[in-house]
Amino acid sequence: MTSYSFPFTRMRRTRAKKYIRNLVKENSLTVNDFIYPIFIVDGTDKKEPIPEMPGLYRYSLDNLKKELLNISHLNIPAVAIFPNISNNLKNSSGSEALNKNNIVCNAIKLIKDTNNELGIVCDVALDPYTDHGHDGIIINNYVDNDETVKILCEQALIQTEAGCDIIAPSDMMDGRIRKIRETLENNNHKNTLIMSYSAKYSSSFYSPFRHAVGSSKNFGLKDKSTYQMDYSNSKEAIREADLDISEGADMIMVKPGLPYLDIISKLNQKFDIPIFAYQVSGEYSMIMTAINNGLLDKSVIIETLTSFKRAGCSGILTYFAPIASKILNEDK
Repeated sequence: MTSYSFPFTRMRRTRAKKYIRNLVKENSLTVNDFIYPIFIVDGTDKKEPIPEMPGLYRYSLDNLKKELLNISHLNIPAVAIFPNISNNLKNSSGSEALNKNNIVCNAIKLIKDTNNELGIVCDVALDPYTDHGHDGIIINNYVDNDETVKILCEQALIQTEAGCDIIAPSDMMDGRIRKIRETLENNNHKNTLIMSYSAKYSSSFYSPFRHAVGSSKNFGLKDKSTYQMDYSNSKEAIREADLDISEGADMIMVKPGLPYLDIISKLNQKFDIPIFAYQVSGEYSMIMTAINNGLLDKSVIIETLTSFKRAGCSGILTYFAPIASKILNEDK
């Protein structure tokens, strides 16, 4: 252990002026770190406020293009798509997920027509499409792993054929990364990326999201603890990530974000693979509500996002992407 003596060692020397603080900065946040989650909704001429997520909207596809142009102007590199579909399209098997002309597939085509350079991340899970709100097929009151994986492979292939760049399975079924990778390879989609939700915890921070995609009423008081991880566990996250990497994941993700910085750090120390975090709806809503009520300054947005970089993230899925991009651009 190094021995330091006063006054020869004064840590404040490198904090005295802005230029030196910038020179010794260990982690920097840029617009290139952001993936912006966008909610889309059936219908036309819709820009629906999401009360649980102040400042965010659900867009019908005819109104999505304007938002895409704004995102492109801010140089945000990628978006993630989450649908809110009509209840009459939902059923126990989530079959609308396999419709090649569903709202997600049509959104992918619109995004590519608007800005072909914008990366597209697609959620692979059934909860927006099921009438029970779970991420998979229920057999004997249990979400069946293997039957769910079969459908997820079809969903991933359909999204890829529509033009999705990054397939992001968020379902937490065992073995789904290998099966999806095999499906993509066998259908000549060798270059499609897989960003696996490797450590997705069963969390109360998802509640605003469920309202945004319209699954909260279907889901009710149920929980997803038979497939999402127990928030008490960390070693389990390493095993999950190790399996997903061995099965063909190009990137891994931790969800939620801020309460799980320790998990991000542990994975970063263990694996040489890009790690992403999802700053989820509950995190966004808490911070934005505090800002809107004058309890916090908007600078807290950059502070929290930087914490993900410090923990070891390559990038962040965040609803703050447009706001944070403007702040960062103003600071140039």
